[in-house]
Amino acid sequence: MKSISTLLSATAVASALLFSNALAADTIKIGVAGPFTGANATFGEQVFSGVSAYVTDVNASGGINGKKIELVKGDDACEPKQAVAVANRFVDQDKVQAVIGHFCSSNTIPASEIYNDAGILEMTPSSTNPTVTDRGFDNLFRGCGRDDQQAVVAGSFILDTLKRDKIALIHDKDTYGQGLVDAVKKTIEARGIKPVMYEGLTRGERDFNALVTKIKSSGANAVYFGGLIPEGGPLIRQLKEQGVDVVIVSGDAFAQTELVAAAGGAENLKNVYYSATPDPLADPSTQGVQDSLKKANITPANYVLYGYANAQAVVAALKAGDELKAQADYLRSNTVDSAIGKITWDAKGDIKDFKFVFYNFDDKGTPVLVK
Repeated sequence: MKSISTLLSATAVASALLFSNALAADTIKIGVAGPFTGANATFGEQVFSGVSAYVTDVNASGGINGKKIELVKGDDACEPKQAVAVANRFVDQDKVQAVIGHFCSSNTIPASEIYNDAGILEMTPSSTNPTVTDRGFDNLFRGCGRDDQQAVVAGSFILDTLKRDKIALIHDKDTYGQGLVDAVKKTIEARGIKPVMYEGLTRGERDFNALVTKIKSSGANAVYFGGLIPEGGPLIRQLKEQGVDVVIVSGDAFAQTELVAAAGGAENLKNVYYSATPDPLADPSTQGVQDSLKKANITPANYVLYGYANAQAVVAALKAGDELKAQADYLRSNTVDSAIGKITWDAKGDIKDFKFVFYNFDDKGTPVLVK
């Protein structure tokens, strides 16, 4: 009796596994990797909201070639070691067919090595460091701009529009922040301008008074900051508190409402500027996307739209075929109508002709296009 019972149990387990595998074969798994905990969790949740909204619509319309999409969430907390763990789990355990992520460049770079080895399509909605796509990976695409593109625009904006030539360069020692600052440094030095200061701060710190004193002593009339809001906001506030008369310029990471509170209020943002893509919400072609998000009670904020757009591109690629080559060839040969407008990719996997513009803030802390 014991042997028969054991045999029946083994048969039941085998049947369950076969049933589970059959179910898995009827879905297409897409991993969404980003910071869902920690200081930058807002960014990750915005991306996931955008991806989820589009995938919900796709599934309601029949999915991809008759298969429903299953999203798998991977929290990397913007920490490279955690990103590698997420990537390994996506590949070995979750068996994802594509990845949207990671968010931070410092995470995307090591994680992408794993996806490249596994032959899995990856598209990052936010990693702007040039190294991401400069390594020649066939599977890796960028659903946003590059730091070197942003830096050329930023350097010209500071020198020609703001008319400031004593520039302090401050970065957060991270791949994104320092990479952006280094690109700005190269841009202004090519114009014959040597920065009056180049220094890094540490992510997680909030007391920058000593750094602010150094900036004041340097004679800077402009500060370019490369980093994220958790450090950038307090730096702005403490510059204002010490009465340092500078304009503050940063990159697209500042395109979040959280900056207002982090900087100590809208009154501290009077001379703060950031570069970003032209507002997708002002593009009439994205009205359908906006309506879809509103129906889902999702505010169409910056990275929500990038998440939605990246999901549109990845789904289009997956519809082109099961193999990576077919997916990659599709993206390099076609234009995708997306939540951030029409996008096409070059041989590296970068968006062609990506544009940056500048914003500052009104007295309520609302971003306003600089014309």
